Amino acid sequence: MARIAVLGAGSWGTALSLQLVRVGHQVSLWTHSPAQAEAMLQSGRNEAYLPNVDLPESLQIFADLDACIRDADHLLIVTPSHAFAQTLDRVKSKVSPQTGLAWACKGFEPGTGQFLHQVAASRLPEAVPLALVSGPSFANEVALGLPTAVTVASNTPEFGARWASMLHGESFRAYYTADLVGAELGGALKNVIAVACGLADGLGLGQNTRAALITRGLAEMIRLGEAIEADPRTLIGLAGVGDLVLTCTGDSSRNRRFGLALGRGLSVDEALESIGQTVEGVNTAREAMRLARRFGVDMPITEQVWGIIFEGWSPAKGVRVLMERDPKAESD
Repeated sequence: MARIAVLGAGSWGTALSLQLVRVGHQVSLWTHSPAQAEAMLQSGRNEAYLPNVDLPESLQIFADLDACIRDADHLLIVTPSHAFAQTLDRVKSKVSPQTGLAWACKGFEPGTGQFLHQVAASRLPEAVPLALVSGPSFANEVALGLPTAVTVASNTPEFGARWASMLHGESFRAYYTADLVGAELGGALKNVIAVACGLADGLGLGQNTRAALITRGLAEMIRLGEAIEADPRTLIGLAGVGDLVLTCTGDSSRNRRFGLALGRGLSVDEALESIGQTVEGVNTAREAMRLARRFGVDMPITEQVWGIIFEGWSPAKGVRVLMERDPKAESD
């Protein structure tokens, strides 16, 4: 069994820590907040993110990053995507070809639009293997040990297989793929489509509309994937359509709930405040439009979400614009 440092004590970082403990690893979990670390140690729970789940006594909690990673064989970053680069910069001296680097963040780097594997590659030696954990996985269900399947994408087959094996357990199945680009794209874009589905449901437009948005959202994902050389098989797998369906239909999704709030008339700021946690689809909408324009890819759903968030477009008008588009062949 391995010694694994999980960096980020939000709901997903805590849930993955519990899964790694469940299958027998020695796990240390880091939070940037000393107050949160103390509260978790005192209560035996992560009251801020997973209040209904007991933490195992063997899970070590740290607010000191250096202490958390000191004896680790592997590092797993599970911060919001906007904090990925900053966290990596703090630990990169510990990262080696032996430890590798894994993360379970879904999104683009703000401002640059880079995928997180590009951010990691720009900061680490070429010999360091990289891996992403992605797929349909609400944190609370993983924390409770409910059946879940994910994809581990890696630029090194052996490293991807190792992480899949380290996560794999009785109720947690992990597959692996070499398609980092496709897995990152699916994990990021599904959040934008989930905002769109939330908007439509908040407007009371019915389940037909939701199904259409999911299906046409997948088409946007595949079109952009083709432009950036993602494997289309990844996008119809767990890291693509699997995560897309879950995030668009499950009310545990912050992105869906953010869209619901907008559809019901809240402003962007009010909707974000009502969620109280990072909504990855906001930044992803901006960066996805940057990519779409760069590669000349038509992404009308993503464009409407971007316009509603950043340009003040009307949610109701946005749906009308989508429905009034000229008829075309379903497959390009």
